[in-house]
Amino acid sequence: MNDGAIFDWDGVVIDSSAQHERAWEWLAADESLSLPADHFKRGFGKKNEVIIPDLGWATEPAAVARLAWEKEERYRELVRREGVTILPGARELLAALGEAGVPCVVGSSTPRGNIEAIFAATGLGAFFHAVVAAEDVVHGKPAPDVFLEAARRIGREPARCVVFEDAFVGLEAARAGGMRRVAVATTNPLEALRGHADRVVASLAEVTVAEVRALIDAGGVSS
Repeated sequence: MNDGAIFDWDGVVIDSSAQHERAWEWLAADESLSLPADHFKRGFGKKNEVIIPDLGWATEPAAVARLAWEKEERYRELVRREGVTILPGARELLAALGEAGVPCVVGSSTPRGNIEAIFAATGLGAFFHAVVAAEDVVHGKPAPDVFLEAARRIGREPARCVVFEDAFVGLEAARAGGMRRVAVATTNPLEALRGHADRVVASLAEVTVAEVRALIDAGGVSS
């Protein structure tokens, strides 16, 4: 079979959203920068290089890069202290897809260092054939680049891939890439996600390999 499965990271496979939000708040306090109340929702799923200028913190590339690195250092420190939660059904679905010969790849706006740190802590890296992270593409979500590169790395046509996402910008990126979409209602409610994906689930525990293949075989991309 020539099917592939592409997984966003935070909010799909693991849940470390609280640590991310607190890392932004920690950095804002240390740098005496303002942070709007809706900052986390507004930036969810986007690269730091997009979020930081949008916050009005910096626009000069070196300054943006420094703040982006500082934020992720704080995130990794929180993860080291507290660990992360593997979301329901994630490990089981990844194992089942692997046993069925469906290669899995991470397609995320998260920096590679964050993903590798969690691989080391959880053993989840054994389930993935490749990782496409923030550093690997120029244009982040909602551009389709991260998912198109993920499909390329596992040698699959975009139309033969299913993307698992929780963020609207990620679902838009998957649609733009011509891929089927499963929305996971960890960050946004089920009803809000309907119409933005081919299937909406409360968790990956609801998904089977047969359903993944049926979704791909159905063809086309819903609006």
